[in-house]
Formats: sequence, structure tokens, C-alpha cells
Amino acid sequence: MKFFSLFAVNPCCYYPCQNTGVCVRFGTDRFKCDCTGTGFYGENCTIPEFWTRFRLMLKPNPSIVHFILTHFQWFWNIVNNSFLRDTLMKLVLTVRTSVIPSPPTYNTEYGYLNWESFYNLTYYTRILPPVPEDCPLPMGTKGKPVLPDPRVLAERFYKRTKFRPDPQGANLMFAFMAQHFTHQFFKTNHKVGRGFTKALGHGVSAGNIYGDNLGRQLQLRLHKDGKLKYQLVNGEMYPPTASEVPVHMVYPEDFYPEQRLVIGHELFGMLPGLTMYSTIWLREHNRVCDILKAEHPTWDDEQLFQTSRLIIIGEIIRIIIEEYVQQLSGYMLNLKFDPVMLFNERFQYSNRISLEFSHLYHWHPLMPDSFIIDGDEISHSQFLYNTSILLHYGVEKLVDAFSRQSAGQIGGGRNSHESLLEVSEMVLKESRAARIQPFNEYRKKFKLKPYASFYEFTDDKEMAKGLEELYGDIDALEFYTGLLLEKARPNCIFGESIVEMGAPFSLKGLLANPICSPEYWKPSTFGGETGFNIVKTATLKKLVCLNTKWCPYVSFHVPRNEEEAKPRNPSTEL
Repeated sequence: MKFFSLFAVNPCCYYPCQNTGVCVRFGTDRFKCDCTGTGFYGENCTIPEFWTRFRLMLKPNPSIVHFILTHFQWFWNIVNNSFLRDTLMKLVLTVRTSVIPSPPTYNTEYGYLNWESFYNLTYYTRILPPVPEDCPLPMGTKGKPVLPDPRVLAERFYKRTKFRPDPQGANLMFAFMAQHFTHQFFKTNHKVGRGFTKALGHGVSAGNIYGDNLGRQLQLRLHKDGKLKYQLVNGEMYPPTASEVPVHMVYPEDFYPEQRLVIGHELFGMLPGLTMYSTIWLREHNRVCDILKAEHPTWDDEQLFQTSRLIIIGEIIRIIIEEYVQQLSGYMLNLKFDPVMLFNERFQYSNRISLEFSHLYHWHPLMPDSFIIDGDEISHSQFLYNTSILLHYGVEKLVDAFSRQSAGQIGGGRNSHESLLEVSEMVLKESRAARIQPFNEYRKKFKLKPYASFYEFTDDKEMAKGLEELYGDIDALEFYTGLLLEKARPNCIFGESIVEMGAPFSLKGLLANPICSPEYWKPSTFGGETGFNIVKTATLKKLVCLNTKWCPYVSFHVPRNEEEAKPRNPSTEL
């Protein structure tokens, strides 16, 4: 168990332990792999135990599973209308969520298990430990001595050459939901360090609606009937302005207080798509408060607010699983949100957001070259920090426009708008500061076959050649670069890795929410059967159409045909 070289090299820099075995260094040139719980044994955790060997024989290839789940419509029509739907959905949940370690393991500061990593919630957790600091090369022992310039990578491989729409049909309603939803738990605290988060909780807390701390929440609340503060514009409810609610929001300095809409998340004034969703959730919260007050006239402001918040969290989770995740997965199995499925399973109702998940979710290729609203074309520069767009067009026209316009394909590279390249460069720099392990090591962690070459990794030969020149070795390819440039699956929005890595993070975070536990998942938690039914019947269409004057075309998928694209009558459809 020795590596011989002119100078002593930390043997763990070679990533010698396979199948999630843990490398422990002894002395200067010795190591031991801890194979406990992996199902493997041997010096490098490579020899399968009997039941592991049997399981591996039966385990289908992820690509085959994905193909089956996205084809054979006749078969899935039968499944979706029988008991098999619940059986398969339960299997999906248990298999996916078991991949994510709970309790948490590593973080940016520590590459070994310790109490600080466990209890200090200000850290993002980590799935794999950082690259050891004393490795001879940035990514361990393979690749070039200097990683490629982030600007060069962005210009050569991230920057859009021609807009590629998502072949799965995702639209801008989906793209803005991705941002609005995830930024309640992706809130890096740059003032403390890039491995730290300032999010309220490590999951769906609706902190993007109510604020990430109690002080902000109290300022946003009306303190009457459980409601949030608002302003009326032409008789319609919108977020209040900074002149009325003086909480911190990020806007250009020349913005007057009357132009600054105040929202739970301080950055959501940046894009009209985010202020649109914030407006819809504001209206929904206050609508739910009215329903609860009518049923519980003795409840005070606090109980109305807190119960309404639980209902909103439930609505978010249901819409995300049954419509948003359904759209990005492309599965013909109809996904189902029913916490009862896991009540008799070995499952922990706690979650920690990992740094890798945060990096994986930078889906900038979703954004188009420009935005088409009510026949008007709006550039990125005109769209940014333009709160007048929401007030001018109204929620209905924005929803209708965003539901009709295609989002971009994420996998395959060369599809990010040039205005967003700077953010990608920032992610790369953050990844390097956190010493995130190579892309292939994460492939192994998530039971995927590591790529043998750049030419296997991408179908673009020119890109493969360029990456090989810059990185030197496929085993030195960075995590974020690998996720963004990996060849997309046929007719899919992503490459294989984002799906197989992202799904476990996502489903674990959603189902580990306290409201999904046996103690919470009951009518009384939500104020009775009426509130419980709001959660159990929530849809994107209801969310929009119960809070607008007229019901636009609303979906996470562009219209499939002319009939689907016609405006709806909310009185007949809800």
C-alpha cells in the first residue's frame, strides 16, 4: 500500500478507495480504505460481497432505466391508472433518496467526519471531501499543474453560438420557477465564506417568500389576519415598495424607493420572472389567510400566518414534484406527492443542502436570447431590474408569455447567453476555492461509470480536443464544467450526470421536509380538511388562476398544439 516517488505524496490524492470507501492516511505514504457499509471489501474496496455481486447483476444500466421511463406510452398509461403507480413511485423515492447521506458528512472546512460539520448549520454540507491540500496537482495527481482560465472556458465552451431550445419542451415559466424555488435554500453567505449559507433552513422553508430571518419576516407581515403587506395597483395586489416597507433589497442605486418592490428574497427584484412568482405567492398566501379566518374566527394573526405558511410550503412541494420535476425528468410515469408512501420506510426527516447541489443547479442555458411579452421583444439589458414590466403587463400576460416561450437546452455546452457568463466564471472560481473533487469522482459516487476520455464525454470532437488540451486528462475535468458540457441524452434537456446526481438531492430535500413526516402530515396541521385539501390538490394552474382576473395559458411546457394554447376559462377548469 505504498506509492513511491521522489517526494512523499499524500496517497489519498490518487483517490484509491472505490465504491464510496473512505481513504485514511497513515504516516506520509501509507493509506487504508475503510470499506464499512459499502458492500465491498479488499485493499481498495473493489471486491463485491456476495449480496452486492447479486444486486449488481440485477441492477439495470441508468440509461436503460431512463429509456424505459421515457418511452412506451401504452405501458405507462396502464401503470398510471393502477396500483403500480404508487409502487413504482415509492421505489423511485427510496432508491433516489438513499444515495444522499444523512446525517451530513463533510463540508468545505473539513474533509473528515467531525461534530462541527454536523451541527454547524451555517455550512453547506459536502457529498465528497475536498481535494487534499497537499496534492501535487489541483485535481489530485492527474491533469495540468494549472487549471484553465475560467474566462477561456466560458468563451470557448459555455458561450452560446446559436440558441438551442430544450427538446423536452420546457419553457420560461419552468426556468423562472427553477430560480425562484431554489434560491430559498441556495443562499451563499459571501461575507463569511463561499462554503457558508445564510438560508433559513436547509430545504423548502418558503424563505424566498417570507424572508430568511425573523426580522425581515416581521417587516413583511401586515400583522393583521395573518397576511403579508401589499399594495393595490388598479385594484390588483402586488408586493409593497421600499417606501412603504424599508427592508434591504438589491437594486441599482438610481432606483427610487417607489420603484423598488419589496420581496422575501433581496435579489428577486432583478428579474420580472421572479417578481411575477413572488406576486403570485403573495396573493396565494393572503387568499389562504382569508379561507382560514372564515373557518377559524377565533384564531389570532400569528396562528393564521403560521398555518398559512405551512399550507404554502405544502403547495410548493406538490407543484414541484408533480409538475416541475415531472417536466424536467421527461418520465411517462406520473410522479406523485404522497408522504404516506415513506411512513413505513427507513427515512430521516432532516436535510442539509450540499455545495455540490448548489453548483449543479446553475442552469443559465435556460435563458433565451430575448424575452417576448405580448408581442414585444425585450433584451436582457432591458429586462434586468425592470420592475415596470410586471406592473405594465400584469401577472396574466407574463404567465402567458413565459409559458409559451421555449427555454434553452442545458446539456451539451455552448448555450449560455453572454450576459450570464460572468456567473459561470464565478461558480468555477468558487469550486476551485472549495477544492471540489473531479467530475469522474462524482460519477463514481453516484454509481455511474467514469468517462474514459473526452471523446466519450462529448460528441463534439472539437470540444473534446479543446478540453483535452486545457485539462490534460479526463480524470482532471472539473465538476461544474463536466455537468454543463456533458453530452445531452437524446432529445433531453440534460446529460446523464445532472439527472442521476440532481434527482437524489432534490427528492431527499423535498420529502425530508417536516410537513411530510407522520407527526405533521394530518389535517390539523393545516387548519383542518379545507387547508389540507388545498395542499393535496395544488397545481400550477390553480396557483395562477385563483389569483388572477383571467386564466392565461399556464404550464411548465410550451403549448403542444393550438387547442392547448387557447386561453382558459377559470370558472370551468378549476
